[in-house]
Amino acid sequence: MRLILNLIWLVFGGFFMFLGYLLAGVVMCVFVVTIPFGIAAFRIGFFALWPFGRTVVSRPGGATGGAASTIGNVMWFLLAGIWLAIGHLISGVLMCVTVIGIPLGLANFKLIPVSLAPLGKEIVSAH
Repeated sequence: MRLILNLIWLVFGGFFMFLGYLLAGVVMCVFVVTIPFGIAAFRIGFFALWPFGRTVVSRPGGATGGAASTIGNVMWFLLAGIWLAIGHLISGVLMCVTVIGIPLGLANFKLIPVSLAPLGKEIVSAH
């Protein structure tokens, strides 16, 4: 079932969200200071490309990963997070219009928190 959902996801929005994360990652890698944001964008982009069967958890050592992650998440929110979250929100609402698209829309909504604050989070298998 996960394979079918991931394939439908890929065709109806996942690829376009991946391109958004890819663009954000490339832009963030332009400056040395924002390279960690670029790496986080690529990591979440691959999660957004194939989300079913994986989940996001907080890294060990605290809910946000420390003060550096908190400051980084604020910077990420201002630079790219808000725009990616808006993309997930719009895509999720459009997918929820049909009954078949509801699981895909819910997956989009699940990606909003990690798109707003990716630092201090880890993507793991849902097994």
